Amino acid sequence: MSVDAATVRKIASLARIAMTEGDVEAMVPELNNIIGWIEQLGEVDTAGIEPMASVIPGHQRLRADVVTDGNVRDKVLANAPQAEHGFFAVPKVIE
Repeated sequence: MSVDAATVRKIASLARIAMTEGDVEAMVPELNNIIGWIEQLGEVDTAGIEPMASVIPGHQRLRADVVTDGNVRDKVLANAPQAEHGFFAVPKVIE
């Protein structure tokens, strides 16, 4: 597949990019070069290769799901301006 000036103008129009005639002519070989690289990638034999999400193998390091800050209600309520019956006390806002 090759790109011509009309195709570049169409792409620029769809992308809402203003291009001068000189820009269009300069872009034709650039896009053809990019398409050539893509065609080269299509020629690579990938039979028997599993799809990957990343080229670097990564594993999740999960911590144990345990409660580590329990039984500190009194310390938390010590920061409250007013506490009653083990809860934060707030002023009534709706009559």
